[in-house]
Amino acid sequence: MTRLLRAAILVCAGLAGSSARAGADILVTPFVGKTFGAETALLTAERLDTQKWIVGGAAGWLGAGIFGAELDFGYVPRFFESGQLLVRPGSNAITFTGNVIASLPLSVTRDSLRPYFTAGVGVLHTGGDDLANTTDIDRNLLAVSVGGGAIGFVNARAGVRFDIRRIRSTSTAVDTTGESEPRLSFWRATIGVALRY
Repeated sequence: MTRLLRAAILVCAGLAGSSARAGADILVTPFVGKTFGAETALLTAERLDTQKWIVGGAAGWLGAGIFGAELDFGYVPRFFESGQLLVRPGSNAITFTGNVIASLPLSVTRDSLRPYFTAGVGVLHTGGDDLANTTDIDRNLLAVSVGGGAIGFVNARAGVRFDIRRIRSTSTAVDTTGESEPRLSFWRATIGVALRY
């Protein structure tokens, strides 16, 4: 047990040292984009046929080494409104996740385009109900987020960030074919302004 504790301390110290650049960069990124490939079993087991706008932001740190972390927030208005699902106006989906970032180190990319992979967990909130008022989809779901992207800086303080991720609930439901599907899942593609502090 003592050896395991020592190994854990050494690994944490190494990660802290590798990500402290001479200190880590604080990144704040407001973004806008679209959702696609959405599937839901909240009202019925359907693939939603429309893309929706998403707005949000991310804040976190990324060091000169490999690892970083961030908090990510996204808001999708009218998410459940489509040709298949008859829901009241005002339906939405909100995501809030904490993510670990793994990127190419600055020793490789310098300040050029820096690709990264990200994964995390959080809350996926759905809001709305159907027109018949028989099904309420106002609930919070545990969710996972997996994706990647790239950050490129045009000067010392600002750059552009491209990102694509899949967000899905961990809870499942049985669809009309008898298969188990996530209660809600979708892809999102976003572009944002990365501000470095």
